[in-house]
Amino acid sequence: MLYKTGMKITVTLPDDAVHELDGRPGNSLMKTIREAGLPIRAECGGAMACATCHVQVEGDFIAKTGRAGNEESDLLDMSDYRADLSRLSCQIRLHDGLDGLRVRLQLDALE
Repeated sequence: MLYKTGMKITVTLPDDAVHELDGRPGNSLMKTIREAGLPIRAECGGAMACATCHVQVEGDFIAKTGRAGNEESDLLDMSDYRADLSRLSCQIRLHDGLDGLRVRLQLDALE
């Protein structure tokens, strides 16, 4: 689905397949990934009650997305794939400053 903003998001799957998505400011990253038809579990639908939308933010974008807060961090602690740049994609709200965002979907988030 293309949006007028032209905001580009790059999602790399665990098998290294790369997908370029068009994002819309205000949407969550999880919703954008789901609407693009990528295989994200996102079992709680964005209620931050699981960690099945786990991504790792690539490059310097962690400064723009921010790091996980306490509750989000507690959920990420349950993941075998947690790393320093881990986030729940439901907690990343897209804005113009995230144009070019690159993330890697983690195995525990794969359908």
